[in-house]
Amino acid sequence: MAFQRARSDEQRGERRRQILDTAAAMLTEMPVAKLSLNELSRRVGLAKSNVLRYFESREAVLLELLDVEARAWLDHLDEVLVTGEGEALVTGEGTVRERGDRLAAVLAASLAARPVLCDLTSAHAGVLEHNVSAEVALEHKRATARIYATQADLILRALPELGTADAYRLAATATLITAAAWPYAQPPPALLAAYAADPDVAAMRMDFTDLLRDTLQVTISGLLARHD
Repeated sequence: MAFQRARSDEQRGERRRQILDTAAAMLTEMPVAKLSLNELSRRVGLAKSNVLRYFESREAVLLELLDVEARAWLDHLDEVLVTGEGEALVTGEGTVRERGDRLAAVLAASLAARPVLCDLTSAHAGVLEHNVSAEVALEHKRATARIYATQADLILRALPELGTADAYRLAATATLITAAAWPYAQPPPALLAAYAADPDVAAMRMDFTDLLRDTLQVTISGLLARHD
């Protein structure tokens, strides 16, 4: 980055993107809980006080990064539903049950492929929404509403039988199950050793993709059944 101090709106925007990109890179190396503002500042090459000129707290950085990651996921999902494994969903091949099961599988696999998004989602309510101002919280919630609207539209393209209200319910369920299941699917070393030591204990290990897919399949079936 050529400039030392961001003076124009363009330079300030570039500085914000640099901070977000650095935070995203750090989350490929460590969980959200271990990402500190001090280390983020060091890697960006700015004093901590200067980072706080662009984001009011560590949590504000991560909230915006969550929005960025979610939009990138939806862009990817949009492509998947037009090409590749999602093509049969859009063309309407198969029964409603079959298309619902395939939609659940696509949602689960695409989320599992984005560990940074899943980790941020798991920390969302308990960590990221704390230590932020009402202004930041309001902007984030508005961004979240837009993300849910886009996600519901994508779901309806694949399974219009759900209807708008239930497409939103499915989107919310995907978020809640991701938040709950992701930490359990990332066992620490002691648990990995326990799984390795006892096959009965190993059978308790959770597979994130399978759990999310199965839960979404049951949710879709239940939502459709309630229409009757």
